[in-house]
Order: sequence, then structure tokens, then C-alpha cells
Amino acid sequence: MFSGCLVALVTPFKKGAVDYENLRELVDWHLEQRTDGLVPCGTTGESPTLSFEEHEKVITTVVEQAKGRIPVVAGTGSNSTTEALQLTRFAKEAGADAALLITPYYNKPTQEGMYRHFRTVAEEVDIPIVLYNVPSRTGVNLTPETVARLAQLKNIVAIKEASGSLDQASEIASRCSITILSGDDSLTLPLLSVGATGVISVVGNIVPGDVKAMVTAYQRGDAVRARELHLKLFPLCRAMFLETNPIPVNVAMRLLGMGTGEVRLPLCEMSPPNEAKLRQALVDYRLLR
Repeated sequence: MFSGCLVALVTPFKKGAVDYENLRELVDWHLEQRTDGLVPCGTTGESPTLSFEEHEKVITTVVEQAKGRIPVVAGTGSNSTTEALQLTRFAKEAGADAALLITPYYNKPTQEGMYRHFRTVAEEVDIPIVLYNVPSRTGVNLTPETVARLAQLKNIVAIKEASGSLDQASEIASRCSITILSGDDSLTLPLLSVGATGVISVVGNIVPGDVKAMVTAYQRGDAVRARELHLKLFPLCRAMFLETNPIPVNVAMRLLGMGTGEVRLPLCEMSPPNEAKLRQALVDYRLLR
């Protein structure tokens, strides 16, 4: 379940409302593309602006459409332990295969506070849990020491590591056997070299096959082919972060006819100069003419 290309799925909107029909179409498309897993209601899925009702319905929709044919790792994190518990319980009841829990944001808890937060959810809900560390967005870093403590709990099985630090990923790998997944598309290949098994990918929303092929090539020992794919993907990966994620990937999906490109305030439309750069990246990748 925690290997290859898992996609941090966008939440499609239409005139401000969640477009559940388009969401089902995206699940079907990823099944056709042989994507390794879907991760709804993460950062890329704009979880901060989904109501609880929407959050739960998005998880349910993806699980129901997947029908067990592809693993679903539901985003259930919150800066409130009570809310994280509620969402994680719901994800299990809905049939999700695992839960992705981000470090509590804004509160800026200590390492002990974060340990107790994740331990509480893990002890209360019997579902595989993927930790999610992205200090640039949350304001806190889950240290390798804390990750190693948490890895001793039976259902904390993986971490989406998006600190941008190869040193941190290396130290996690040296301290415990938790599965490491890249949280930065442009760093997936380097992270594979220090022990990661795959990626929870943003760019995988539009080119999951190439992301999966890069991971597979490395795992098969074909480092040359993996490097070729990394270098091919790299400019497109960087284009996905010309502005705050998930603005660019939603624009890319609009340009490719895969959605409306809408995001919710406080996110807003992409600036024309950056959209032009993004369009050129899609042209260079031969996704657009």
C-alpha cells in the first residue's frame, strides 16, 4: 500500500461547491492510469476549507468509487486532537485503508505534545496511520527522535516526509524501520536513495504514470532510467509550486480538461505571468500543444 505513486488528490469544485461527479471521474482515471494509491483530503485537497460534512463526503465518495481496487489513504489530520480522532474514526468506518495525519498546525506543540497527539489517535482508532511532516506549512517539525518513538506504536506505519531535508529522512531511516514516503515531488528520487519507498505526489494528479515509472525503475535497480525520468519530471514538478499548492495543479488540470481549476478562498486564481509559465511547462512536457 505504501509504495510507488500515491496521489495527493485535488478536491474539484464547481461554482464553489465540491464537484462529486468530477471527483468520481478522477478516481476512475487514476484506476486506468494504474496509480498506486489515492490520498483525498490532504493539503492538495484543500482540507482546511472543507466543512466536516464535505470532508466526510469526499472520503466516502473516493472509497465508494475505488471499490477496493486502489488503496485510499484518507487525510484526517487537524490541529485539534479531538477533531483528528473524529475524522479518523469516520475514515475507518467509511472503509478507508489508512489515514494521513498532519502535525498539528498553528498551535506549535512541543515534541511531547505531538507524540501524545498521534499516540492518542493511534490508540483509539485501529487503522494504519501515516504521519505527515511539512514544517513549511505547519510551523512545527516532527523530529526523527519523535518519529522513532511513534514508530513503536503498532499502527503508525509510515511518514510522509516533506521537510525538504535529506538529512532528516536519513536520520529517520537510521533510527527506525518506519516506511518513508516523499512529500516533495522534486525530491522523490533523492529520498528513494536514502530509503523511501514512494511518494505522495502532487504532480501525480496529471502524470501519475511517469511518477510511478520513476519509482519502479529505481526499485528494480535501474538508476539510469530513474534519473532520466526524474530529470524529465523536474521542471513540471517545480511548476506545480510556482504559487501555493494546490493553485498550480488545479490550473494545470483545467488546461488539460480535467476540471474547472477552481480553488477556495483564501486561495485564489493564479497570476497571469505564472499561469503562462505553467502552460509552457505543460507544452514542454508535451501535455499541451
